[in-house]
Amino acid sequence: MTDRRDRRIRGAALAVLAALSLGLAGCRTGPTTDVTTSPSTTAAAASGQPMPDPGTERTFAALEAEHDARLGVVAVDTGSGASVAHRAGERFAFASTAKVFIAATVLDDATPGDLDAVVPIGQGDVLSYAPVTSQRVGVGMTVRDLLTAMVRSSDNTAANLLVARVGGPAAVQSWLCGIGDGVTRVDRVEPDLNAAVPGDERDTTTPAQFAADLRTVLLGSALDPDDRTLLVDLMLGTTTGAGTIRAGVPAGWAVADKTGTGSYGVRNDVGIVTPPGRDPVVLVVLTSHDTADAEPDDALVAAATRTVIAALDG
Repeated sequence: MTDRRDRRIRGAALAVLAALSLGLAGCRTGPTTDVTTSPSTTAAAASGQPMPDPGTERTFAALEAEHDARLGVVAVDTGSGASVAHRAGERFAFASTAKVFIAATVLDDATPGDLDAVVPIGQGDVLSYAPVTSQRVGVGMTVRDLLTAMVRSSDNTAANLLVARVGGPAAVQSWLCGIGDGVTRVDRVEPDLNAAVPGDERDTTTPAQFAADLRTVLLGSALDPDDRTLLVDLMLGTTTGAGTIRAGVPAGWAVADKTGTGSYGVRNDVGIVTPPGRDPVVLVVLTSHDTADAEPDDALVAAATRTVIAALDG
């Protein structure tokens, strides 16, 4: 959170950046072809992305064949510097995992008093997946409670209300540009951002960029310490990912994550996982299928997580 003077300055800057970013692919100045479309050790080395290991690559490829899916993974052990990558530079629909960055944008733009402000909720605001906000129609919720509902329960109405509060998708895009992300595209709100049509770059990112952003937001200095602590705490209490990353890490590991689900079988989970007595691992697992009605596959995300842990410990 910022003091009120800083918030006014930041708010004005965000408004200008949001206007400038409309119609642009992220905040890139070059063509979209700078993101790879197939796994490549050469491309990874040239772009500074984590280098794929041939043995681990074979395991990931086998998982893709077994689950008839496309899988994108990046993991970085922040203690040892070891990394794991598969399709690190390919685009995937992020679905609700982007709620991490919505939360970061809200927190960075807020004063302490803003979190206690009550946001009205009308019946027309309520979307099909709104387990928390649907119970508060006509009553409203504080910004803090909307953040909790959005991150822990993945409440879509909470997400849209918060995005509107900061100035729309373009404001979230601008915030990401401000932390150096020239890859991620934030174009739509819930539920449209979950369309995940193959080849459509709207509302997509790459595993490598998502991992870099998570490290900056959750472990770096993008947020004030109190805001960072609050966001990590919210993610530690996520209730939507029992079968994904949480199912793939050893017992006793702390998991601060955010899941996402969309059409074309999109099932994602991202966050930081922390072994007892060790530094955290930044972990991004993004998945998709070829058919619009494919079912999300928690087991694939969990299996990819186990592969990551084995590779980092190997």
